[in-house]
Amino acid sequence: MPIIVNIDVMLARRKMQSKELAEHLGITPANLSILKTGKAKGVRFDTLEAICRILECQPGDLLEYREQE
Repeated sequence: MPIIVNIDVMLARRKMQSKELAEHLGITPANLSILKTGKAKGVRFDTLEAICRILECQPGDLLEYREQE
């Protein structure tokens, strides 16, 4: 998939664990894992907004487009 999800990168930069982010978001760690691995079919804007607020970042810090070869 050409959309790369960099939530792990931002978590590492903020020295935060996935479990902590999931608790702040009010979602299960399993659902956050689906998001982090890029297996989600989509993400709600309010969820993206909450992730950005918690991690103090921009959507472009979390999502990246790479053309497939």
